[in-house]
Amino acid sequence: MSKLLIFGLGFLAQLLFSGRMVLQWFLSEKSKKIITPVIFWWLSILAAFLLFVYGYLRDDFAIMFGQTITYFIYIRNLQLQGEWKRLPKLLQIFLWIFPLLLVLYGFNNDIYNAKRLFRNEDIPFWLLMLGSVAQLIFTLRFVYQWVYSERKKISSLPMGFWFLSLAGSSLILVYGIFRKDPVLLAGHGIGIVMYLRNIVIQKNESKG
Repeated sequence: MSKLLIFGLGFLAQLLFSGRMVLQWFLSEKSKKIITPVIFWWLSILAAFLLFVYGYLRDDFAIMFGQTITYFIYIRNLQLQGEWKRLPKLLQIFLWIFPLLLVLYGFNNDIYNAKRLFRNEDIPFWLLMLGSVAQLIFTLRFVYQWVYSERKKISSLPMGFWFLSLAGSSLILVYGIFRKDPVLLAGHGIGIVMYLRNIVIQKNESKG
């Protein structure tokens, strides 16, 4: 696949990620409190699906690593909102096992191997570690959100989510600069602005 198509896939994924945040931001600004619409999670799953494929095609473990965990948390949030059960059973099963199927396909067809995955010549080891740590922090925001939502028995985005988003996104932006990855630069450059604004909204909501 050509680089143009691969980057196009990545930009589409980031556009969906940014779109969900813009929608969430708009609804939150309108209501003066943090809103988490159902479409936020559907867009999240679709974007994670595409960005996982993008990371796969770019041989970028850090991107794949970050998307895998959050992908399943998005599914859990749809379950908490009662939306997941509306999907046909076969589609539910496919979405659950998709990341595993893609990785197994890659290894079984010699598309890549463990050495290539973890030792991409274009990504020095220190940069891979930076990207992985950045993705881990960015992923922890949804782990935190998941635990919080499970306790409350309702899907919501607490303050800690936005602080972890800001920290993780800032590090991924640095990673994107070193990787010269326009997809990461565009997505996280916009994201940082929205995370800061959501922190302000939630602080004002708490004061009210």
